[in-house]
Amino acid sequence: MEQPHANKPSRRPALTPFFKGIAVLVTLVCVVPYVGVLAAALTGSSDTLTNLAQTVLARYTVTTLVLVALVMAGAAFIGAGAAWLVTMTDFPGRRWMEIALALPLAFPAYVLAYGYTHVLDHPGIVQTLLRDLTGWGPRDYWFPEIRSLGGAAMMLTLVLYPYVYLLARAAFAAQGSSTFLAARVLGRSPFSAFMHVSLPMARPAIASGVMLVAMETIADFGTVAYFGVQTFAVGIYTSWFSLADRAAAAQLALGLLSFALLLVMLERTSRGNAKYTSGRRNAPLQRLPLSKGQKLGAFLFCLTPVLLGVVLPVIALSVMAVGSQQDLLSPRYLGFIRNSLTLAGIAAVLTVLAALILGTLHRVSTSRLTGTSLYLARIGYAVPGGVIAVGLLVPFAAFDNALDSWMRATFDISTGLLFTGSIWLLISAYLIRFLAAAIGAYEGGIASVAPNMDAAARTLGQDIPGLVRRVHMPLLRTSLLTAGLIVFVDVMKELPATLIMRPFNYDTLAVQAYRLASDERLEGAAVPSLVIAAIGLIPVILLCRKIGTGRA
Repeated sequence: MEQPHANKPSRRPALTPFFKGIAVLVTLVCVVPYVGVLAAALTGSSDTLTNLAQTVLARYTVTTLVLVALVMAGAAFIGAGAAWLVTMTDFPGRRWMEIALALPLAFPAYVLAYGYTHVLDHPGIVQTLLRDLTGWGPRDYWFPEIRSLGGAAMMLTLVLYPYVYLLARAAFAAQGSSTFLAARVLGRSPFSAFMHVSLPMARPAIASGVMLVAMETIADFGTVAYFGVQTFAVGIYTSWFSLADRAAAAQLALGLLSFALLLVMLERTSRGNAKYTSGRRNAPLQRLPLSKGQKLGAFLFCLTPVLLGVVLPVIALSVMAVGSQQDLLSPRYLGFIRNSLTLAGIAAVLTVLAALILGTLHRVSTSRLTGTSLYLARIGYAVPGGVIAVGLLVPFAAFDNALDSWMRATFDISTGLLFTGSIWLLISAYLIRFLAAAIGAYEGGIASVAPNMDAAARTLGQDIPGLVRRVHMPLLRTSLLTAGLIVFVDVMKELPATLIMRPFNYDTLAVQAYRLASDERLEGAAVPSLVIAAIGLIPVILLCRKIGTGRA
């Protein structure tokens, strides 16, 4: 009588293959663009590669490397310096500054580029006023060129340094004051103690932030394209659309993909070899007293990136928007908003679900398969949207054309383009690009859920869906909401993949802003740019609230 009970199958193993199937499907979707780029690049004409090498390849390479180096250095200097000041010192406005310093993260770099061009370009407000006051002609003075490599580096630095700031601030706060005070007792000056004690201990966090900055820099298209800076991202778009050369676009994408994967390897190596020497605050945090001059210097150091990255661009864009004659409530603009919200909403939901499935499977059934799935899913964040777009369009366009030819020959029916130019292929690109961010948010939340809670739930008869629905999701509500908001805003700002892959006559706010700016209609571009920035403030403010509740 007990034999049937002994052989009664467990519900958990029966459902594990389903979860594994979903994990494999998500992994395949993530791998398709890399395989597509590699195949298109290797099968392309060698004449194209030779021509690229003789003309623009060296310029693309040098410009991209220089841009990445400048932005990394600027973001590290501003982010680490500001993080140490708001964490370890006390000056007027510090509590406000520690939140305000994270706000530039809500702004796409190309939005800042539009605002600063309107102010600093030759016909802009500053130079026009300078000529009016001095009577100089256009050739009588020198003024820094905003549409340049340096200008692009400045725009990217101002919006990307919060990656370093947030991670460095958490690392400095975790150190406490014992080691810093010990260095001071041994005769080190505050600056020397910072350079030789605090900074080395926070190096893993700073390095992770700098690597994120580097990945975002190589993925940028809107800023460098508008400023005329010849990077790999611009070359991919130019080859695809202007030259109609998909082989050239794929070969450039392969080069950029290789560089992105190299950054991933460097980041993982850095994270694996460097560890924090202090895992908890072993003494109450005692902020350093500053003189009046030092307080003013600290305040100005923290205020400058906030002014340049948030206040001035918002003022400039608002002034531009007032005289733009762009009606945000017109049916056309409401369509842009609807398209943007639709893409961002669907992509956010699907990306969070994929992260939840991959993370849950790895938690309940750790194996090489689940570990490989998570690793491949993370790579997408380091891959520019243009590379993912090319990698998806090449194989799916070939499939659509082959299927259409077969249907015409067999049934005299044209199937058209089933995948290419569809909203779902574009959403797949978003999922690949931003899945790593959702996985990171999931892992940050699930780390606080004890494994014995999973065991207790399974003992009480819960299968994997029941475990997720009744145990994990209530506990991870905040983490999953944060992940969804991050993906939502990232999709709202995303430009290169949207430009290349969007369905015909299906434009978004980002595309509209780019199109108007490309036509030198900066006043018009200010309207969709402000909407994108306003929506981007939502997750940043939520993140700032977490910073505020956890501050020393």
